[in-house]
Amino acid sequence: MHDAAARWDELARQVLEEGGLDRDAAMALAAKGDVAGLMRASARVRDAGFGSVVTVSRKVFIPLTQLCRDVCHYCTFAHPPRKGQRAFLTPEEVLEIARAGARVGCDEALFTLGDKPELRYKVAREELAALGYASTVDYLAAMAELVLRETGLLPHLNAGVLTTADLRRLRKVSASQGMMIETTSERLSARGGPHFGSPDKLPEARLATLEAAGEAGVPFTTGLLIGIGETRAERVEALLAIRDSHARHGHVQEVIIQNFRAKPGTRMADAPEPSLDEHLWTIAVARLILGPAISIQAPPNLRADELGPLIAAGLNDWGGVSPVTPDHVNPEAPWPALAALAAATAKAGKVLSPRLAVYPAYLFDAPRWLDTAVAPYVLRRADAGGLAHESGWRVGEGESFESTVVEWPANPVIARPAIAGAGGELAALFDKAFDGRGLDEAEIVRLFEARGHEARRVTEAADALRRRAVGDTVSYVVTRNINYTNVCAYRCGFCAFSKGKHNEHLRGKPYELDLGEIQRRTIEAWERGATEVCMQGGIHPDFSGETYLSIVRAVKAAVPDMHVHAFSSLEVRHGAATLGLSLTEFLIALKEAGLGTLPGTAAEILDDEVRAIICPDKLNTAEWLETVGAAHRVGLKTTSTIMFGHVDHYRHWARHLIRLRHLQEETGGITEFVPLPFLHMEAPLYLKGGTRQGPSRREALLMHAVGRLALHPVIPNVQASWVKLGEGGIVAALKAGANDIGGTLMDESISRAAGGMHGQEFPPDRMEAAVRNAGRLARQRTTTYQDAPSRQKQRSYAANALTPRVEPAAGKFAKIGSLAARRG
Repeated sequence: MHDAAARWDELARQVLEEGGLDRDAAMALAAKGDVAGLMRASARVRDAGFGSVVTVSRKVFIPLTQLCRDVCHYCTFAHPPRKGQRAFLTPEEVLEIARAGARVGCDEALFTLGDKPELRYKVAREELAALGYASTVDYLAAMAELVLRETGLLPHLNAGVLTTADLRRLRKVSASQGMMIETTSERLSARGGPHFGSPDKLPEARLATLEAAGEAGVPFTTGLLIGIGETRAERVEALLAIRDSHARHGHVQEVIIQNFRAKPGTRMADAPEPSLDEHLWTIAVARLILGPAISIQAPPNLRADELGPLIAAGLNDWGGVSPVTPDHVNPEAPWPALAALAAATAKAGKVLSPRLAVYPAYLFDAPRWLDTAVAPYVLRRADAGGLAHESGWRVGEGESFESTVVEWPANPVIARPAIAGAGGELAALFDKAFDGRGLDEAEIVRLFEARGHEARRVTEAADALRRRAVGDTVSYVVTRNINYTNVCAYRCGFCAFSKGKHNEHLRGKPYELDLGEIQRRTIEAWERGATEVCMQGGIHPDFSGETYLSIVRAVKAAVPDMHVHAFSSLEVRHGAATLGLSLTEFLIALKEAGLGTLPGTAAEILDDEVRAIICPDKLNTAEWLETVGAAHRVGLKTTSTIMFGHVDHYRHWARHLIRLRHLQEETGGITEFVPLPFLHMEAPLYLKGGTRQGPSRREALLMHAVGRLALHPVIPNVQASWVKLGEGGIVAALKAGANDIGGTLMDESISRAAGGMHGQEFPPDRMEAAVRNAGRLARQRTTTYQDAPSRQKQRSYAANALTPRVEPAAGKFAKIGSLAARRG
């Protein structure tokens, strides 16, 4: 028994480490009858490629036409014209189906149709002509574009045998396409075979389309239909043909292993269906031939009571499941509910996660695989791992953090399954984090990849570590934001706050406050209980270092006891350069003027691969670290931030956290870590189709949790931003490792400019109510985490309404400390 297991393990090793099986070794699998052994090897290969995740696509099924020129003898989807029945769905009917799916959170619109019905049926030609189209492919292209534009659902097109030109045309309106090879056995097209009389089922035609899809750069789905009379050796031949085409083009993203179902009214109504063992054998052999990277799926509605064995055989995907439309190809087999599918997947030791019609590897290489008109629609639905958002929640929108368009199953765990390698792996990472040993990049990425019950384990671990490190008290500070100008010479692709000649179309007019208005706001903030003013602004091209010094002096002159928390690293570098001072010299001057601490903003993602896209003319990673480190060395503490969820990926988040940890270990000057989920709504780069719609709800929570685990014990405080997450979101973040909820702000303008909907002030009574909702104790603090003075606390609870802000129009020259004045 042990020797047999070792032989199957060696086969898996050969697939993983030696570039796969050669043709002879693959053909030899046809004679292997040990299904359990094949499944053992297959599962190991699958786990190497997909880990603990099994995916599913939430879709609607749009049967554009059920006429077909082919006459497959097992099919009930295609049928001859019926009296009183239209040949094609109308555009209105297509949109009705798509909109129904969009309302309940679907991501994919699967168009399925018969092959070239106009070549066989007059009614199809006449109806196409009446609709204004010359062919089924013409009409399909128009309907896919309509659905994409009107609903945002991602079209996946199954149009049968096509030319390269057809595929390229459809690529402009779809995220992916597909066509089942079914079989490469020519004998099954001979008289008496299931494909006799079906010219589009000839293996030569199917394989030519598969090849053409590769030439056209189409992310492609194909697969086998097993049990229609083919032999095991013929299945292996078909899998090798798929593998060979993929080796030439890299386009096969998934392979379906579908079991034949006998249907009444067809010539094969009495044909035997393939057994479960036959299905498991084929899945396992497909995995061993195709390797760890290609997705292998089986329709869950066709083996509804046998899902666990299918997972054990090596699949990693359930295909598309619809909460709206039936399986028109197999109408006798209803789709499982997503919650039931999640439970079955969890019982098998895996996590069910939603995916898009295009797989992550193809999305991450979008210039090669996606048309420029389609890519923005895909990005809008993607998370940083390239899968789909679990819910309809988006950062900064008015929707509750708890509510979703459609509730994604919570992955119920039956006796918390033991996932091979994963349970112990996560536990080892938690132990390392609790011990205060830094996690490496791969380990941090693994935590960000956690989904379903694994993600819950990460947040629970972070919450336990938070409790041990800083207790159950949640802190916040009464502060006022004073953004003294929104004029900026930089062109950051994520920023909707700054105003300049490159972004005049964005909301709001260019303004610049004078010192009198800054002082008025400072005094009013103090009277309302604030202990801090937080000041940042755009980089006005006429600002000098004297501008920043004058602002600090004005605040301290108005309210000597007010803590000044001000200036990003970019502002510090700009100020130093304009005065001809070193960073250290300028930071000392700011400190002597009354600066108390600096916000750790302008960090975005501390990785130049990302910065080159979102802020190419801004300071780079080394410059940010140098500036913040210099502040720490002169005695100025800072916060630290990450702005995530745009063009970044988990590896970038990991590098950012590692760089923060190393800086803190060197200087000890960081007071807190503040995750800032990207607000997409008004961001210039998003409006051009270049970013995602911020992080998913899962990712937003994991950033707080992983931040706690990766930065322990060197950065003790993790802050949740109510501006980004809303009240429900901060309660969730407090249960995922956060212990601070930031400032009351009074005048929040940067997130509001970006389209955020969570208000401009979060007063103390609401702050403390949110903390109580999380089952925790609230503490009003100062910027440096001391208890707030009792007099200011009393004022904060009885604050009057803010008086209207005055925002004078900006001029060419700065009102305060301008370069023009210095030059004059």
